[in-house]
Amino acid sequence: MRQVGERKSIQSGPSSGSARRALPALGVLVRRGSLRSSRHSRGRLPLPGVLLSCLVLLLLAVTFGVGIGPVPLSPRTVWQVIVDHLLGHPQNTVADAIVWEIRLPRVLLAAVVGAALTTAGSVVQILVRNALGDPFLLGISSGASVGATTVLLFGAFASLGIWAISVGSVIGASVAMATVFLVSRTGKQLAPTQLILCGVVLSALFESLTSFLIFRGNPEATQSVLFWLLGSFGLANWQQLPIPAIVLVVAMGYLLAQARSLNALAMGTEPAASLGVDVQRLRRNLFVVTSLMVGVAVAVSGVIGFVGLVIPHIVRLIVGSDHRRVLPVGVLFGAAFMVLGDLLARTIVAPQEMPIGVITAFIGAPTLIVLIRRRPYLYGTAQ
Repeated sequence: MRQVGERKSIQSGPSSGSARRALPALGVLVRRGSLRSSRHSRGRLPLPGVLLSCLVLLLLAVTFGVGIGPVPLSPRTVWQVIVDHLLGHPQNTVADAIVWEIRLPRVLLAAVVGAALTTAGSVVQILVRNALGDPFLLGISSGASVGATTVLLFGAFASLGIWAISVGSVIGASVAMATVFLVSRTGKQLAPTQLILCGVVLSALFESLTSFLIFRGNPEATQSVLFWLLGSFGLANWQQLPIPAIVLVVAMGYLLAQARSLNALAMGTEPAASLGVDVQRLRRNLFVVTSLMVGVAVAVSGVIGFVGLVIPHIVRLIVGSDHRRVLPVGVLFGAAFMVLGDLLARTIVAPQEMPIGVITAFIGAPTLIVLIRRRPYLYGTAQ
């Protein structure tokens, strides 16, 4: 009743241009924000408890990921090696070499990639205002794979050494995102539906270009490229970790600072503009941030699907749609998911290793079906 009274009092007030422009946004806020939050806030878990739970889950995932393998190691041994290195007193033992040189870099890289893909998926779903949005939808991952495949098959940017794949992948992702951005624009407007359609079409184009490069490339490298395209952390090392980690930290800092604007943009372009958000500038910045995160992730892990699509929805089921809660929880939960997925990939068919993209698809597809059955209108996309 109080919301209805407030709406009537505003309608009966001065009918200035600014007030009339603010009314649609207020209506959306009342309809989608206040009513929905009042309906779900009572069952929402407190953020500190959720963050602590996700942190514990991530630490357990790291412990299992490092400890389980051809040579099993106890949790005490795992953390003793880590503490020894952090204190500057490494031990010259077999366990030390296994933990610090082989398994820990792989586990940490998987955690960073999982966090980056989850964050990128959350941002893309805001950009397109569609529950099925993820980096694949806008062709970002496909563009990144074109750049990385060019480096792997033809030696592009060879002078950059270990950074060559990262540079090629980021350039490919940036070109793909810029192409989708330019093609889907109508004047100064950027409609979500056009973004989706152009993204799907250009994603198919980039995938066909990747296939062409593989067909024309070095036959000896084709098998390794195909395996890489399905996702793998088999070649992880400490040198690959800094760039994805730095990009993730910088991106998260920016996104958390823009969390309120992201909440407004999730309601639509007009409501966000009525609330003072520079929509075009925000979208442009989000394109850049997403391209960087996906580009560096694809460079070190290959193309891994379903993480950026499914994990954000699971997080929203737990903490709601406020991105001040979704982003930090998504980082921890996505990191833990990827570490456990990589653990399955290297143990389920041991001594061989399965591409992690196969694992995430096996887990992600049924999970998405369950989510759709439980909540047909995910992420408030129903009109």
